[in-house]
Amino acid sequence: MASPDPTSPRSGPIAWMTHHTVAANLVMLIFLIGGLVIMTNVKQEVFPEFKVDQIRVSVPYPGASPEEVEQGIILSIEDVVRGLDGVKEVTAAASEGRAKVEIELLDGVNADNVLQDVVNEIDGIQSFPELAEEPIISLAEVRNQVVTVLVYGDQEEQTLRDVAERVRDDLLQRPGITLVELGLTRPREIAIEVPQRDLRAYGLTLNRIAREIGEAAIELPGGGVKTPGGEVLLRTQERRDFGREYADIPVASTPDGAIITVSDIATIRDGFEDVDQEAYFNGERAIQVKVFRVGMETPQSVSQSVRAYLEELRPELPDGIGFAMWNDRSEIYQDRMNLLLKNAFLGLALVLLLLGLFLDLKLAFWVTVGLPVSIIGSFLFIPFTGASINMISLFAFIITLGIIVDDAVVAGEIIYQKREQGLPLVQAAIAGAREIAGPIMFAVLTNIAAFLPLFFVPGALGNFLMQVPSVVVAVFVVSLIESLFVLPAHLAHTRELSGFWKRLDRPRQWFS
Repeated sequence: MASPDPTSPRSGPIAWMTHHTVAANLVMLIFLIGGLVIMTNVKQEVFPEFKVDQIRVSVPYPGASPEEVEQGIILSIEDVVRGLDGVKEVTAAASEGRAKVEIELLDGVNADNVLQDVVNEIDGIQSFPELAEEPIISLAEVRNQVVTVLVYGDQEEQTLRDVAERVRDDLLQRPGITLVELGLTRPREIAIEVPQRDLRAYGLTLNRIAREIGEAAIELPGGGVKTPGGEVLLRTQERRDFGREYADIPVASTPDGAIITVSDIATIRDGFEDVDQEAYFNGERAIQVKVFRVGMETPQSVSQSVRAYLEELRPELPDGIGFAMWNDRSEIYQDRMNLLLKNAFLGLALVLLLLGLFLDLKLAFWVTVGLPVSIIGSFLFIPFTGASINMISLFAFIITLGIIVDDAVVAGEIIYQKREQGLPLVQAAIAGAREIAGPIMFAVLTNIAAFLPLFFVPGALGNFLMQVPSVVVAVFVVSLIESLFVLPAHLAHTRELSGFWKRLDRPRQWFS
């Protein structure tokens, strides 16, 4: 049996699609409807989520100088973690009262396993100073902050903090907001000051008082007791969060049996620690309330919910306290989205105008339709790449707009040329698409090859930039299918212009 002739008007995928317009229309509808459905369910964020291969260690050391922090904590941590498998580099910073160590991991290692190794090694250090607190060890994470609310005013810091905590708690109760944190707040501090004369009078030392307070202000699990009704968990709860709660702690007794409490010998004050960073807005002290996007929440929905809440809160604010929205990243996101839509609209208008003016109105229409089909259809592949709608992927869509229009214009022009040479519509569409198939495929493959190296950029930067080739490749593939298989089918079955379309085409005929 003889094989089909590839030069035959009815052989090959291009000819088959050209003759079967239902199939071409079905492909176009799959791209449009499927892409729109997936587009509405794709995660929207300002910047893409990505993993940072880094472990962070923080060790509070109250009252220590940077030199003491380095000698007592940092050097010990560096010694035990540098030789661990999967560790690439260790950097540390010593500041007053705190040690910070960042451990960068090698590409491809299991971060959870390395984290456990780091925890085990640091827990085994016996040389930490006595006053050093428990190390805080965690994998670094990048969170999607949307907006910051500044609570400011010429008021006491505690008053500002109370309002900021109310704002935080209220926002967490609103639908569509999951994560809210306070920022640039000074940790609370309870100062207990004991005069030297009272220490001498009762034969006390600061260490003894600190020990008595520490033992009375802890929260300890007490195990469980099994009863006929089930197991009852026991807990000794003596946690104290405010200065007044420390007043009745006994620290000594007199020879006649009288109990001496903290309030008898000390001045107790609620205050805040001295830190290196503080927030001010318009010259007044401020506290940040940071609002983050989580899961499928969108930047716009989070920002709108925050704005609506602040309008409700405005009449209830105490005198002398105000608020302001700062660093609203949803506006940046919306600006990039508007830029994409503006460029797309201008591109479509120019293609429709110029092709309609120089070639043919219906040809211009179908070429123009191919552009949104390519962009929207690319969302069919987006879920498989892990990409989302964000600043980086929107930038990639903007890049592709100026490239994919060339494929459709060239294919449409060649088909128009074949028609001008006297070929019937169907044969002109097939011949034109076949003639341009090779150059278009090589052009698309060349463009894809130019972006492929971004898939192999290592580290956090590679995770960040991976959105660009993911989007570009998806758009180019859909554009190639549309230009070679869908567009010829539409151009092959256009009817002769009549009525309104014929009158509309007269200026084009005169111009040509």
